[in-house]
Amino acid sequence: MANVSVPQDELKRSPRLFGMTVGGFIARFGALFGLAILVIFLSFATPVFLKPDNLSNISRQATVNALLAMGLLLAIITAGIDLSVGSVLALSMCVLATLAIKLHVNPFISMAACLGVGLFVGWINGLLLTRLHLPHPFISTLGTMNVARGLALIITAASPISGFDRAGAPQVLFLGAGSIGPIPVAFVVVIIVYVIYHIVLNHTSFGRHVYAVGGNVAAARLSGINVDRVLVAVYSLSGLMAGLAALMLAGRTNSGYPNAAMGAELDAIAAVIIGGASFAGGAGTVWGTAIGVVLIAVLRNGLVLLKVPSEWQIVAIGLVIIGAVYVDVLRQRARK
Repeated sequence: MANVSVPQDELKRSPRLFGMTVGGFIARFGALFGLAILVIFLSFATPVFLKPDNLSNISRQATVNALLAMGLLLAIITAGIDLSVGSVLALSMCVLATLAIKLHVNPFISMAACLGVGLFVGWINGLLLTRLHLPHPFISTLGTMNVARGLALIITAASPISGFDRAGAPQVLFLGAGSIGPIPVAFVVVIIVYVIYHIVLNHTSFGRHVYAVGGNVAAARLSGINVDRVLVAVYSLSGLMAGLAALMLAGRTNSGYPNAAMGAELDAIAAVIIGGASFAGGAGTVWGTAIGVVLIAVLRNGLVLLKVPSEWQIVAIGLVIIGAVYVDVLRQRARK
């Protein structure tokens, strides 16, 4: 009995919030609580923050990270990672600009090619992991990250390609910069994507298989799940989300450029972890990821409104990433 009473006594003495330990509270509600505090602070710190134009600007700027994070969510649920999403976005974006602006290819074919490039590179990532049996997706996606970025530089001769408006491709501009009334089209696209992913993860066998693979890959194989097929699908979808993000960014900037989304994978990973996913796999939700995305977008916007120097903005985001990892540590402790 002595062995049992000691941890119980320690549990009683530990600080508690709403019936949970502090670590458990932070793990479960930390992101939402942090977002609320940040919004309240910025509402008083700068009168511009709550203006409709600024809120619309936040939603547009969050689009890229929202889509990349949704692709990364599935990879992280399977206890993996995809470091290539930022470079895949740049490659897809450059292919789109080259086809639509320089070669005057039909805009719909160009947009399909943009999505196809992302899907193809994601599929390659999956095959490198499952067929070549590379030890960890960190290795395979680190390789494709450099390959994709290099190809983007080669395709564009390391120079931006701009002018979707002059090339007769208003569809691209509509997706990235258009609005339906006061609501940005890009925001509508993100909501549709998130609803689809929520349904897939929570109401389909594929979603259950994704969680099963991340929870215990050996048990998933023994239960008859085709783990390799699930992983190939997961990384293919991650690439597809990068391609869709490329469409949004190209439309917003009216161009394609090889240095797009440098380091964007870090923001996306942070959003997923802040939102409740774990590097250990088997956990994570769509709407938790959405909270993480909004928190990072609001933080970036607030730093700009407060005229914080760009170098300190980088420091702040780095601290957020460290904090996100620590939240994951607290979450793992709370589950034990």
